[in-house]
Amino acid sequence: MSRAEAAVRTPRLLWSLGLLRSEIATTFRRWRTLALLAVLAGVPVLVGIAVRIETGDGGGGPGGGGGGPAFLSQVTHNGLFLVFTSLAVTLPFFLPMSIGVIAGDSLAGEAHGGTLRYLLVAPAGRTRLLLVKYATTLTFCLVGTLVVALSALATGALLFPLGEVTLLSGTSISFGEGLLRALAIAVAVALSLIGVAAIGLCVSALTTSGIAAMATTVGLLITVQILDTLPQLHAIQPYLFPHYWLSFADLLREPVYWDQLQKNLGLQALYALVFGSAAWARFTTRDITG
Repeated sequence: MSRAEAAVRTPRLLWSLGLLRSEIATTFRRWRTLALLAVLAGVPVLVGIAVRIETGDGGGGPGGGGGGPAFLSQVTHNGLFLVFTSLAVTLPFFLPMSIGVIAGDSLAGEAHGGTLRYLLVAPAGRTRLLLVKYATTLTFCLVGTLVVALSALATGALLFPLGEVTLLSGTSISFGEGLLRALAIAVAVALSLIGVAAIGLCVSALTTSGIAAMATTVGLLITVQILDTLPQLHAIQPYLFPHYWLSFADLLREPVYWDQLQKNLGLQALYALVFGSAAWARFTTRDITG
């Protein structure tokens, strides 16, 4: 690369990073975003209080194995399991709904507010802006998931004992290793949402109404999850983006079962590629009047 090319690329890279920082800061300063994060943080508190009240002195029954019920029955023995329970509770609706709101409003909200055309000021600005919007949404995926996990950890530590973690396979690990598993699960849950983020971005590129984009994305989310529960549609269910969401439970086994986790990540990547490409095709040819 010549010095001239390097000199051109450096300002463009700095401009892109500056735009990303500005977009992330703007997104997380909005009252809507803060309200969504507050709701996500409140879910583990409500779950923890409900379990505490139900079990009285926190004794609870013996934990079972496999799936969400095992998480819930283990909470009274180890507050760390409130992290896993809260992620299992928020993943089907609260987390993806929040992502749908952020992604759906990302482009349509700018178009409706008349600010979209002012962001397209650099060469190849549309592609760069689309990537920045998607990166911002993915940042919210991770932040939202970590908010749930940290709130659950704090609530679990206050209401229940902490200690060695008995995995779903029956193996016991130290509390420190349990924390690492919790972090890995939070990352796996965040990665499970990249498909929803791409769908929301695609819908947002199709309209100039932020409310319509958000409603459409959330509506699609609910519809697909209903389809995933119908036994008559078992042939297509492995191709629906929520189908492998709860595969993060396999990280609580020893050895870890990677098959479902890999299928989930592959499916999310496929949705991100297809809907991301559709969003790019629409946004780069769209007549921006707002």
